[in-house]
Amino acid sequence: MILPIYVYGQPVLRQEAEDITPDYPNLKELIANMFETMERADGVGLAAPQIGLPIRVVVVDLDVLSDDMPEFKGFKRTYINPHILETDGEMVSMEEGCLSLPGIHESVKRPDKIHVTYLDENMTPHDEWVEGYLARVMQHEFDHLDGTMFIDHLSALRKQMIKGKLSNMLKGKARCAYKVKTIK
Repeated sequence: MILPIYVYGQPVLRQEAEDITPDYPNLKELIANMFETMERADGVGLAAPQIGLPIRVVVVDLDVLSDDMPEFKGFKRTYINPHILETDGEMVSMEEGCLSLPGIHESVKRPDKIHVTYLDENMTPHDEWVEGYLARVMQHEFDHLDGTMFIDHLSALRKQMIKGKLSNMLKGKARCAYKVKTIK
């Protein structure tokens, strides 16, 4: 089932998400719906707050990039209760966009290496260092779990430059090719 994606202005996008337990109701169905919603919106990652749920669940599908990045062939993962323990490496700038901020793409600096813990869809624990593009995607999605959006990493000048687009989203004027839930 395709779910509406919550856009800028929805309070759930600014809340800290809660860890879940293995008996969270209909978890497998939720994960499947999140993947379907993300794929229909042409995204590579989706966090539960983006569909209105303040829980620590993220899905990532980088297989769509495998023509240009063969290392991501078949890469499709679920992250339950993920937490970044530490960051390392260089600060790297790269353009980011977000399904919850349709039409906004900005350069964001992030560390290129992170140490994370999470459970997979079978509730198997993982503790690993991740680097490069996957580390960026994980940081972007995990930010949603902490009530942060990529625009929070922008300079005051860049924030001022996108103020009109954000204002339009608050007025329910989000333009995109997927189903959204706006403030009205």
